[in-house]
This record gives sequence, C-alpha cells and structure tokens, in this order.
Amino acid sequence: VVGSNPAATMPPLVQHLAGARERGGLVVIDPRASATARLTDGGGGIHLAAVPGSDLVVLLALTHVLIDEALVDANYVDTRTTGWDAVRASVARWWPERAEAVCGIPADTLRATARLLAAAAPVHGGRGAYVLTGRGLEQSTQGTDGVSAAINLAVALGLPGRPGSGYGPLTGQGNGQGGREHGLKSDQLPGYRMISDPAARAHVAAVWGVDPASLPGPGIPAVELLSRLGTPGGAKALLVHGANPAVSAPNVSAVRAALGRLDLLVVSDFVPSETAQLADVVLPVTQWAEEEGTMTTLEGRVVRRRKAIDPPAGARSELWVWAELAERFGHHLAVDAREVFDELARASAGGRADYSAITYDRLDAGESLFWPCSAAAPDGTPRMFLDTFATDDGRAHLVAVNHHGPADDVTAGTPVHLVTGRVLHHYQSGAQTRRVAELVEAAPGPVLEIHPVLADTHGVSEGDAVRVTSARGEMVATASVTDAIRPDTVFLPFHWAGDLSANLLTNDATDPFSGMPEFKVCAVRLERVRHLQEVLA
Repeated sequence: VVGSNPAATMPPLVQHLAGARERGGLVVIDPRASATARLTDGGGGIHLAAVPGSDLVVLLALTHVLIDEALVDANYVDTRTTGWDAVRASVARWWPERAEAVCGIPADTLRATARLLAAAAPVHGGRGAYVLTGRGLEQSTQGTDGVSAAINLAVALGLPGRPGSGYGPLTGQGNGQGGREHGLKSDQLPGYRMISDPAARAHVAAVWGVDPASLPGPGIPAVELLSRLGTPGGAKALLVHGANPAVSAPNVSAVRAALGRLDLLVVSDFVPSETAQLADVVLPVTQWAEEEGTMTTLEGRVVRRRKAIDPPAGARSELWVWAELAERFGHHLAVDAREVFDELARASAGGRADYSAITYDRLDAGESLFWPCSAAAPDGTPRMFLDTFATDDGRAHLVAVNHHGPADDVTAGTPVHLVTGRVLHHYQSGAQTRRVAELVEAAPGPVLEIHPVLADTHGVSEGDAVRVTSARGEMVATASVTDAIRPDTVFLPFHWAGDLSANLLTNDATDPFSGMPEFKVCAVRLERVRHLQEVLA
C-alpha cells in the first residue's frame, strides 16, 4: 500500500488486508505510522517510513532488487510486455544503498521487502500479491511517474491478470472511478476515450447527434483553470457542482482571490459550503439518497443505486439543472437517469470502459456486472488482463521513469517536510462532516503531528499552538507530540476552512502529465506561538 491510509479513510477496506497481515505480508509505505501502517506491528508486515516525496525511489529500488536477485517473472515480462529493457536500465541506478540515502529506508529493509513481495507472487508459488496506490503517491509533481513505477513493480512480479493478484489505485471519493469512466475529465469522452482522438470524437458525436467538429478540444487541468479565473483569456463564469475549491484547492489563498475575480459564480450543493458562501447563485440540489443512478466500484463493478427518500421542496437534481440550461441554449438533454445511462452505454461502446451491454433491467435483476461489458463480453469482465492488455498489440507498455523529488523541497529557511491527509472523523473539505456535532466534538480542529525530537528542537509541548509557514502562506494548529511520524516531518489534516486550512500551505505545482497538484508534500518552517487556549482567548 503506497500513499494511502485506508484504516482512516475507508475502514471497510481493512478487512481485505487482514489475510496479508496475518501472514506477515502487509507492506505500507508512509512517512507516518498511520493506522494502516500500524497494522504491520507484531510481525504483520513491514512499514517503510520513507522521506516524504521519495515513494518513487522506494519503488525503483524494490524493482532493482527483483532484477538483481532473479526474482522477476521473466516469462510474463517477455511474453506480455514491451519496454522492459528501458525499465531495467532505469532502475539499475537505484541499488538499495543509493536509494537509502534518498528515501531513508535501510538497504537491508528494501531487500527484505522485495523478497517478501516476490515470495507472495504466483511465479514463486505464492498465494498472490497486490500493489495499491493512493493520493500520497499520486498527488505529486512526479505522481504519474510514481504510478508508472508501481505498475512496473507489479508487472515485474507478474501480478496483473493473475487470480489473487494485481495493481489498483485507491480512489478518494465515492464513484471517483465511475466519474472518470464516464468522461469526467476535460480531455476525455465516455468510455475512457480521449477527446483528441478523431475516431472517438466521431463515435460520441454520432451518439449525441452533433457534428464532431462541434466538440471542444482538450480542456485545461483544474489547477490551471482556477488560477486563470477572471484574467484575460481565463473563464469569467464558473459552475461548481458538489466541490468546495475555496477549501480543497492547493495554495487556497490564490484560489479564493481568483474566485473573487469572476463575473459569475454558481454553486450547486446541498450544504452552504465555503465556496457556496462566495457564490452569486446557489442551486440547492438533490443528493445520493434522493436520486436514482449507478456507481462503479474500485473493481469495476457497476452498482445500481436506488432512491431512498424524497428531496425537500425546491431541490432539483443536477440532471435537471443541466437540462434546463441546455434548453436555454436550444438543446434537449435527458433528465431521467435511466435514459442517461442508456446514452452512456451507447457512447462508451467500443471504448476501454465499455458499458454497452449493461442496462438498468440487468442491474435491477441482480446481475453483478463489471466493465468492459459488451457484445463481445456480454457477461462482463470480473477480472481484466487475463490474456491481453487494452493496447494495440495486447501487451503492457511499460514506461521507464526516474526520481526528481518534490517541487517544493526543504531548504535552510523551510527545513521541515509537511505532509497532509485525512482523519477518521471528517471527509474531504469537511463541508458535511463539520456540521455533525459528534464529529466536531471528536475532532474540533486541525492537529499538527510532530515528533518529540522535532518538538524539542522548537520548544513545542503537547497542546501548544504552532505556526506553520510555507512559501505560500501560514496557519496555526495545535501540536500533538507523537513518535508516529518521522523526526523531519509534520502532518496536518486538510478538512478545515479559513485560517485553519492546511491548503494555505500546500503547493499548486502540478504533474506535467496528469495536471495533479502536489498536495501531499511541501516545505515549511515551525514556530511555537503560545498555548492554543491563549491564542483563542
């Protein structure tokens, strides 16, 4: 598990880690001894407390060891991949002793970890292994390279397509998987089609009954879009649907200023989030229990979601909002969820995420259907990549990568790594959970986790108020002195707003391929202020 803490962020997943833990095979890469990392205690596996921003180095070193000790599934690599020679050359420079100097993990521990993973791989008679990645790896200026390295590691062990084995990303939100498959990103169309692909444009345009030339080109990534709001060449109006960028965006002070430059800000939400409070127009919309629809799980299973309660008077679905806007522009859009899903099935047909043979009737009858589900695979695909990958030649195209480190690395002026993440009691920007009294009582504000050595260096004691400053801003949080974090690192949760927002500090530098911002690591300096009660008084 790389860069994820499912014990706090998605607790039901922990039951699926139990078998690996019981057999001493759970490996967690995290600079904190998080609730997930602590599952490795007592012989349950290995916790690799890497230097923040160096997860990629750990993955390169593990692959290096597999090659060096002849633990690679050579037949799998030879027959099912391309690009292995370049990967082999790229990891040659990351022998464990060199990696240790960058990531802080002892060379012997790296070797032991690689051997543990190899012993679990089917090629060596093991019961199977998974490589799972999360936002801690992905929300980085080298996040795409990090994921590529994780895939390379999984492929070196022959895991994808094997029973009980594979690679997978742990998404951060409900239906995060389904949204991407449906064309959520501004450079994609339904079915994981790229919007710049002429064939994809022609297919989807035919479903929609429009000229392919009328479809836009790739949009700009979210961070860039937000930074350009209200500027020459930037958007003058913004519709926000169920998001709270006034809290959740990196370098949030700049984002708040950008929202203020807009001529029109419209927010669709069901709570008065911090972004909604800045809006010119707020549209109260229905929520999941008040709507019909589907969701897609991490495993690609399409799940029928049924309306449970009626919405309050005046609330409308977001489908209704979009349809009403379309009518003003002279177009008709479906409002019925079933009709929209049928359109999705047609639009995704032939794409990587093919829903074309899935219908509400089949889901309502209780069928368990996984995409791709099409005329060629009418019963769906519970396990992908058994014989082939979704490429032109059917092979996995491996990508050689290298480490360059965080965009905002530590300096003499900002000598401490800050990592951000979630706590059990709150969700995302906290717009919902900070309205629940029991949750607020359990976690009333952000707590800065700091190691006793680092705390002593700064004269910080338990409960003190500590000012945390980065190149972008500052905030004050309550200190929690704990040995469950590296001595060169502090941790802040990101669920609070205003002056308590961790995103006042975070870096809006982005990955050149995905556009993902570097949320999870930046450089800061610390200063004890006074005891928090004095600050509040």
